[in-house]
Amino acid sequence: MKPLLITKIDIYRFSIPMVPFTIATGTMDHAMNVFIRVHTDAGFYGVGECSAFPMIVGETQDTCLVVAKDFAGLWIGKNALETEARLQQLHQCIAGNTTIKSAFDMALYDIAAKHAGLPLYRFLGGERRVVESDITIGIASPEVMAKKAGEFKLSGANILKVKLGKDAVGDVERVKQIREAVGERLAIRIDANQGWSFDDAVFALQAMGKYDIEFCEQPMRTWYDDRLPELMKLSPVKIMADESVYNHHDARKQINSGSCDYINIKMAKSGGIFEAKQIHDLAAAKGIACMMGGMLESRIALSAKLHFVYASPNIKFYDMDTCMLGHLVDPCVGGVTYDGYKLNIEDMPGIGADADEGFLAKCEKFSV
Repeated sequence: MKPLLITKIDIYRFSIPMVPFTIATGTMDHAMNVFIRVHTDAGFYGVGECSAFPMIVGETQDTCLVVAKDFAGLWIGKNALETEARLQQLHQCIAGNTTIKSAFDMALYDIAAKHAGLPLYRFLGGERRVVESDITIGIASPEVMAKKAGEFKLSGANILKVKLGKDAVGDVERVKQIREAVGERLAIRIDANQGWSFDDAVFALQAMGKYDIEFCEQPMRTWYDDRLPELMKLSPVKIMADESVYNHHDARKQINSGSCDYINIKMAKSGGIFEAKQIHDLAAAKGIACMMGGMLESRIALSAKLHFVYASPNIKFYDMDTCMLGHLVDPCVGGVTYDGYKLNIEDMPGIGADADEGFLAKCEKFSV
């Protein structure tokens, strides 16, 4: 196959103002994202986007920008179609930094699918299916959260994701009031974002068992992973690993030790599609269903995630509501559309999404 050479990479500080959003580890009032375009000698480019969430992944928008410039320098003149080799260059350059790696990974897959003339999901061997996202309720008082839950129910939501982890007693009251507000029909899943101690997790999960909770994401800090098998035995609520699983090696350890019922896959943790597929395939072989999650990405990265979901039959849960959580500007053209809480995308080559030129004109830009 003739090489497709990388000629230039544009890097943008892609900050999206949003309604403040609170989880156990902090509050964000901007989606602090980075957007890239990887240009080729064939006259087209691939796009990638990542969302820095420093309280979770340990990267900031500024660290992503600095590392992105180093990555870009490594790739100039290299073959964009050698996906694994290009990604290995990034891993050899710096450990971790999976958030910014995910943007570069995404751009490579966009290029490969465009080169093949296929939508990304078809390039990955997938097919369309119904994908209905949950909708997230940020941490507030029980009364405020119950009111928001009622509003989401009226808007047609069928699945609520409830952020918890501030205090276990208060969290039980939050879930109690939310269940009372929405009745029995709506699914409720909870996310403690590592906010509980072991004892708090035992108390909260046992107390919430009667409220029909679908699962709990990441109840404790990752340094208590060794206590997850014990918690699994004590909890009436199923446990989903989030921050405990960045890559397929983490997934193997969590599964083999009996530490989770499910796994949440996020591009910002895995470093992109290449590693996400390895997590997915390993979990599928072990009978552990996965969820597609995210940080605060725009519809650009969300489009890549929907393509990945179409190609990943073991993804059974969809937490793909980030663009509905108070983004005050939509910087994307093309891409995912919402029909209520269901996601759709047109059959365009590649990811099928790009950044709005008017929005980009206001962004700080670096070219390598």
